[in-house]
Amino acid sequence: MHPEKQGILLVNLGTPDSPTPRAVKRYLRQFLSDPRVVDTPRALWWPLLNGVILPLRSRRVARLYQSIWMEQGSPLLVYSQRQQQALADALGSHIPVALGMSYGEPSLRSALDALLDQGVERLTVLPLYPQYSCSTVAAVWDELARCLAGKRAIPAVNFIRDYADHPAYIAALAASVKRAFAEHGEPDILLLSYHGIPQRYAREGDDYPQRCRTTTRELVNHLGLDPDKVMMTYQSRFGREPWLMPYTDDTLKMLGEKGVKHLQVLCPGFAADCLETLEEIAVQNRELFIGAGGERYEYIPALNDNPDHIAMMQALVNPPAAE
Repeated sequence: MHPEKQGILLVNLGTPDSPTPRAVKRYLRQFLSDPRVVDTPRALWWPLLNGVILPLRSRRVARLYQSIWMEQGSPLLVYSQRQQQALADALGSHIPVALGMSYGEPSLRSALDALLDQGVERLTVLPLYPQYSCSTVAAVWDELARCLAGKRAIPAVNFIRDYADHPAYIAALAASVKRAFAEHGEPDILLLSYHGIPQRYAREGDDYPQRCRTTTRELVNHLGLDPDKVMMTYQSRFGREPWLMPYTDDTLKMLGEKGVKHLQVLCPGFAADCLETLEEIAVQNRELFIGAGGERYEYIPALNDNPDHIAMMQALVNPPAAE
């Protein structure tokens, strides 16, 4: 038997094509139309989305994107492309690596087709979400299934659900924290801020909060930190429904008011820096903490294309490649 040709599909959330209201509106419409993201009945959601949310949010969000846009494009896309290239270099030319986004371009469908066109028979799908959630990883699963539904032949699929406690992931996070401590000194509090989801999703079975707690526990143990000097919060809530708590912004204000002077923030759930880290955490939340009485605030960058991160990806995708 000939060996099956292997291929790797990296998937992240997505980004607008440009920091303009028109491009942002197009991206938000696709993103917020996914029932995995917002499961409000369509008859109620469509008028609200198209008549209120998109007209009001698109211009404001475009201004935020403009503040973080890189010369090469959106930070999420730039760092994701660097990850793709670095992983491809590490694996070698015999294992193609493609990058697809759940929303926007390059689409998951185009990335999958590129791999199948190269004769890939054994596909490893790595959603770049360290902690599983129905709103992220399951959305990748759904789109992958839709893309394969019309194929006469489909590849064998190894779908990596998450890697919240993978030793290489924890080690990469720990190395990032240690670098920040070496550069800025050890803070009074290390805040681990994860993206939030509605509390209802967790009540209905999404184990995302448990996976976040697992990462936090493993990272604290690896670093040997006093648990009292580490806090875990959730950011980026949307809408009026209660989301996972404690909220990052409220916590930062509380810490500043209580006299905490030096804070560092790490966002373990983001594999690449993006609007939620570079603007919300590094800018908006810094202003909240300093305005409440804090004095020093540092955002610890995402793992991006750090060599430790690429080595982790290689470790995740190599087991099926070695079978």
